[in-house]
Amino acid sequence: MSRDEQLKQRWEEVVSKLSAQFADGDTLDLDAIIYLIGVQELGQLHRRFKKDHKLDLMHIAICKLLEPYGYYEFDFVDEDGWPHYKVKEQLPALKAGEQSILMKEAIVNYFIETKYIK
Repeated sequence: MSRDEQLKQRWEEVVSKLSAQFADGDTLDLDAIIYLIGVQELGQLHRRFKKDHKLDLMHIAICKLLEPYGYYEFDFVDEDGWPHYKVKEQLPALKAGEQSILMKEAIVNYFIETKYIK
């Protein structure tokens, strides 16, 4: 199986499992999955978030997801429990499709590491 096919298969598994668990079977999109990862990383699972905090949660997720690629490095957790990252390397200019593939690959790797999928 090619790397692209394996990524596609694993991505579909992530989407299917998360959609069943969090969206009553509606299909979650990439942004929704990034948001869920942000909530997971913050660790405040039963809290309701305002719109501006939702963007912050997505930022946490993106930093966490791209940390293994060398773009971000965990820095500290503030007094409110929010993790902070520092930029290690600027992201390269990517086309929209390339960004999507990078994020899907990073999400799949995240869920493999957390043993949510195999």
